[in-house]
Amino acid sequence: MAGPDAKFWQERFLREETPWDRRGASGQLVAWLDDQALRPCRILVPGCGSGYEVVLLAQRGFSVTAIDYAPAAIARVSERLAAANLQAELVQADALDWHPAAPFDAVYEQTCLCAIHPDLWVAYAAQLNSWLWPQARLFALFAQLARPGAAKGMIEGPPYHCDINAMRALFPEQRWHWPKPPYARVDHPHIAKMFELAVILRRS
Repeated sequence: MAGPDAKFWQERFLREETPWDRRGASGQLVAWLDDQALRPCRILVPGCGSGYEVVLLAQRGFSVTAIDYAPAAIARVSERLAAANLQAELVQADALDWHPAAPFDAVYEQTCLCAIHPDLWVAYAAQLNSWLWPQARLFALFAQLARPGAAKGMIEGPPYHCDINAMRALFPEQRWHWPKPPYARVDHPHIAKMFELAVILRRS
């Protein structure tokens, strides 16, 4: 399989080599919650990592399901939920193979897509489409981290650069409604030159 596997992520979490970790929930998620763009519903968080957003969503009254490849990540989220006396459904699984019993009202996509090798993006986009009800929404933070090797055609990551033109092709208008740009920019506090573009897509 192209890109990092479950062992790669498990080792990173066990050794606490997680430079992408914000040490808190994304400010953009807080903004979406505070302006009520995202209201309590049944929501999925794929690639949940350390689970800050999972805890915040549970605190705000959401019915949360969270997936991660690495057992160590799931254990970390479980500890955070227990410490906060909160509950969420935690699933240790490969997001490319996992199928829920029923679709969700929303998906919060922040760290899963950019952790998957681009060769697998089409398969992941199909999963996102299948995870959502028609007219449900994808709250996406598309990682922007163009590296010098891109000028030579190299694919470097994770995190992989989610160029907005590639995202338009991956989530075409035939299946997803795109709002008009510009999109909010969210700078990463710990990775130099990395930021995200915040986009709310609606499934057709």
